[in-house]
Amino acid sequence: MKTLTIKKENCPQTHSCPSVKVCPVGALSQVAFNAPEIDYTKCIACGKCSNFCPKKALILIQQ
Repeated sequence: MKTLTIKKENCPQTHSCPSVKVCPVGALSQVAFNAPEIDYTKCIACGKCSNFCPKKALILIQQ
């Protein structure tokens, strides 16, 4: 099983997160320029957002 997590120290928090738009199930959201939040009830751990994130702030962890 994989779980998505956010490494906030990698997120610049200076712009709209581009990974929010690539999530196929709408599991990521962002308020202002804060690091994105994950809705674990929606996240399917597909990896699209983590592959898209240029700063590697979104990562899938094997559990």
